Amino acid sequence: MIASLYANLKRPPRTALEWISDAVRAVAIVGVLVSVFTLPATDTAVLSMTLPAVMLSRMLGLRSGLDLAVCLTVIVAAGSNVIDLYRTWTGWDLLVHAVCTGVLAAVALVVLDDSRVIAPTGRRRTPIVVATTAGLALSAVWEMVEWFGYRFITDSIFVTYDDTIGDMVAGGLGALIAGVLASRFRLTRRDRAAV
Repeated sequence: MIASLYANLKRPPRTALEWISDAVRAVAIVGVLVSVFTLPATDTAVLSMTLPAVMLSRMLGLRSGLDLAVCLTVIVAAGSNVIDLYRTWTGWDLLVHAVCTGVLAAVALVVLDDSRVIAPTGRRRTPIVVATTAGLALSAVWEMVEWFGYRFITDSIFVTYDDTIGDMVAGGLGALIAGVLASRFRLTRRDRAAV
């Protein structure tokens, strides 16, 4: 499995979308490095959380459109936190939770399938159920991270009961939509290294 992840990572981009995805990945890496010297440590920590997602989407050999969606979504989600869009734009928080959880649930489907945690059944319901479950789990973990940050790091993190439940509902809805799409469309490139 490690060898195939590495093979997907080192595969040169072949399409315009793959080049764009790699450029966005490079911007994420440079952005985190610059933030170390220009932003508070908490903002750097938030931005650095994008790196595993942008690199994993490349390593998994996701389709170029999904790869780009993952990269852009996690960068927008983290950047929105750094520039405080979640408090200033009404509804932005819920929209980002839905989209970000949806693309991460799609990534989780690929990881679970590749690692043989779920068996490919050929049934259209499987990705819907698994993606929704993974999305709700990811939403719960994210809300725990927010709570931990608020409780032990800084009280500037916005945490209320309504916000937490609303974020989880939005995330679950985004994951459900990702599952429906995954039940109809392939998530990985046809020429990717077998994982």
